[in-house]
Amino acid sequence: MAVQNSILTNSSAFTALRTLNTINRNLDTTQNRVSTGLKVAGALDNASTFAIAQGIRSELSGIDAVTQGLNSAKGIGNVAIAGVTGISNLLSDIRGKLTELSNEGITTAQRNILQSDFNELLSQAGNFIANASFNGTNLIESGAGSINTLSNLAGGVLGLTAQSAVNTQVGSLAGATVATATNAQSVIANQYSNLESVVNTALGSLGAEVRALNLQTQFLEEIRDATDEGLGNLVDADLARESARLTSLQVQQQLSTQTLGIANQRPQSLLGLFR
Repeated sequence: MAVQNSILTNSSAFTALRTLNTINRNLDTTQNRVSTGLKVAGALDNASTFAIAQGIRSELSGIDAVTQGLNSAKGIGNVAIAGVTGISNLLSDIRGKLTELSNEGITTAQRNILQSDFNELLSQAGNFIANASFNGTNLIESGAGSINTLSNLAGGVLGLTAQSAVNTQVGSLAGATVATATNAQSVIANQYSNLESVVNTALGSLGAEVRALNLQTQFLEEIRDATDEGLGNLVDADLARESARLTSLQVQQQLSTQTLGIANQRPQSLLGLFR
């Protein structure tokens, strides 16, 4: 049987102290959750859940890196499309000049003016090609190479096909002779027709490839949002619940402190027996 009235051993104080320590530990845990917003902030909170969460965070970082690569590829593709579109817009003017040059009834002076306009249009087409560069990559210049980029964490790739034939055909048309009506008619049937075909092919190919990049980017955004939500379900704290728990523990702490104070005063009351 335990001795209740002892000045050496205060079992009531021990009980009150253990209760206070438990409340303080719970209060520390709740305060950490409120301050960090996480119910699992480290391995000490929940080792298995924390390990799973770390793996998910790595996956999210991978998705972000893939998305960045896709966005870079989209920039390259969009700039290339802008360059080819600019050339496509010039084709009607080029065709108009070639048609005028095919007219045998124009004077030499008029032919010289038309040739000058024709050369200026092709010079502008060359500028479009030279300026269609993004981050040092140009898909429509001479010698351009195709671009491949990761599309997912499984190693899949999406590509942008080089369209250097556009530059080749612009150069071919620029070097064509249009000194006579016959020459101009031949250029329309050959060099111009080839350039028109190459430009249309480039627009179709680049448009489809950039569209695929856009769709994959949107898909990865949805995947990332869903993964982020799943991570939150594992480690995020319910702050409304934690706030209520914090208030409760603070009240318990005050009561436990008062109880410990009362228990500590118990041996003092024994002195009254010796008066």
